[in-house]
Amino acid sequence: MTAAITDLEFVVLGSGTSAGVPSIGCDCEVCHSTDERDRRLRTASCLRFRDVAGESRTILLDTSPDLRQQALRHNLDRCDAILYTHGHVDHIFGLDEVRRFNVVMQSPIDVYAERSMLETLGRVFKHIFDSSSNTNPSFVATLIPHELEVGRRLELFGLGITPVRLMHGRLPILGFRIEALTPEGQVAEEQPAPLPLAYCTDVSSIPPETWPMLTGLQTLMLDMLRHRHHPTHLNLEQATTIAEQIGASETWFVHMGHEISHAEVDQELPQGQALAYDGLRLP
Repeated sequence: MTAAITDLEFVVLGSGTSAGVPSIGCDCEVCHSTDERDRRLRTASCLRFRDVAGESRTILLDTSPDLRQQALRHNLDRCDAILYTHGHVDHIFGLDEVRRFNVVMQSPIDVYAERSMLETLGRVFKHIFDSSSNTNPSFVATLIPHELEVGRRLELFGLGITPVRLMHGRLPILGFRIEALTPEGQVAEEQPAPLPLAYCTDVSSIPPETWPMLTGLQTLMLDMLRHRHHPTHLNLEQATTIAEQIGASETWFVHMGHEISHAEVDQELPQGQALAYDGLRLP
């Protein structure tokens, strides 16, 4: 049973924490590093592939405040859907930028999130979701909201995307398990690299009921902020321990702050674990 999709790639659009790296007004070594891997836009990613009909598809995972720069950097010319993990500024404030995809594609964009997250989007982006109340007619995105439920698989263009529960401090958020489907809608026995993939950013803990959804992974994208403890993110020790417990073939860490020097930390990680960087493409 082979997958219905082809030419799949997973692109890390940004690998940095909410302040980005370099951070404004900081004189630390990493913020002045000449290593391009230490220059981190706010965390977001995308999936690019061809569906069963051979049509090009792009799915965004969050819309960071740096989306315009990320889209130009990676020649993104379409957006077929957006999956949201949670409603913090560094994960949603690029939503205004997707209006250009509406123009290029001449179609609306489907947005998928939990009910509470859709309510947040409606409040923060009232000018988009309630455009009739705008004082002047304006150029805003055309979006179609869809509610996600934890554990209920979403089927998009030949991908099976299952929302999983993660904890971001005391805030329940979503991660995603992503697998290729057969033309009949079943999980394909032969998964194209880098699938099955789990996208788990902004994590401080994983609830017991989520662990079974993180087995048998080829790729794990996992939050890892810094060396020191943080109340709402995994630190280096916690992240590497969880990565070992999950046991994906390869783990890539994202959402890193300016305390993390790529060259120094990456070489010290266990086998099968590595720091992601802006522009990383898998496979």
